[in-house]
Amino acid sequence: MSQGLAAQHWAHELARWAIPDEVLAAAPVPPWGFPPEMFRAPAVPEDSPSRDRALEALPCGGSVIDVGSGGGAAGLALVPPAGELIAVDQTPSMLAMVVEAAKELESKGNTVKVITVEGKWPDVAARVPQADVVVCHHVFYNVSDLPTFVTELSYHARSRVVVELTARHPMAALNDLWLHFHSSQRPIGPGVDTAVEVLGDMGIDAHVERFSRPPRWQARDRALQVAFARQRLCLGPDSDDEIDRLLDPEADLLSTRAACVWWDP
Repeated sequence: MSQGLAAQHWAHELARWAIPDEVLAAAPVPPWGFPPEMFRAPAVPEDSPSRDRALEALPCGGSVIDVGSGGGAAGLALVPPAGELIAVDQTPSMLAMVVEAAKELESKGNTVKVITVEGKWPDVAARVPQADVVVCHHVFYNVSDLPTFVTELSYHARSRVVVELTARHPMAALNDLWLHFHSSQRPIGPGVDTAVEVLGDMGIDAHVERFSRPPRWQARDRALQVAFARQRLCLGPDSDDEIDRLLDPEADLLSTRAACVWWDP
C-alpha cells in the first residue's frame, strides 16, 4: 500500500527512536519488553472510553479480536457481553496468560470461548476470522507501516475498531536521562494527532477521546521503576543509584495520558 504524507511522517518519526548502535551493543540486556505483570488482565476491568466504545458496539454473545493482546486486558474487559475472544500476540507466554485469565472468568460464571493466534499483525491476519469488534491497545507505536496494519484492523471488524494509545511515545519520559547518560537527543513524536492524520488520509472518519489512565506504578514500586528505566537506557545495575537520583518520582514512565481512537468500518 502506498503511503500518504502523514504515514511517511509517522514512519520517519518512529525510525528516529532507533537506539544508536554503539549504545545497543554495550547494553547488558536487551532494552525491549515490559514487566509481564503489566499485561495481566485485572480481576476488575478498568472503566475507560476505550472499553465503553467497544461495549456499545458488541451484541450479546458477540465476538472480539484483541490485536497485540498481551495478557488479554482489552479483550477480556468485554466479557460479558462478548462470548468469543480471538487473542493475537507474537509471545506465547502472553497468550497463555489470556487462557489463564479466561478460566478465572469462567470460575465466576462468565463463559467465553478463547481462540489464540500466535504471530505478528498483520502477518497473521489471514488466519483470523472477522469479528464484531476489533480492539488494539498500545501497539501503534510499534508499527511503522500504519496503513497496512490499520487496513487489516478495519477489514476484520464488522461493527467497530477501537484503538488505545498513549498521547505521546511511551519512551519520551526518559529523554532527559538519555541526554544525561548517553549525550543522545531523543525524539518526541509521533503522537496521537499524527496517527489520526494517517487514518484521515486513508478515508477513515476516526473519533478521538482523550483521558487519563490510572497510574501503573505505585510509590512502593520505585525499585521496579528504576530497573525499568535502566533496561530502557541500556545501562547496568551499577547505574541504579544515579537513575534513582535523576528520575523524577512523578515521571510518567507508563503514561497515564491516553487516547481512545475508534471508527466504524
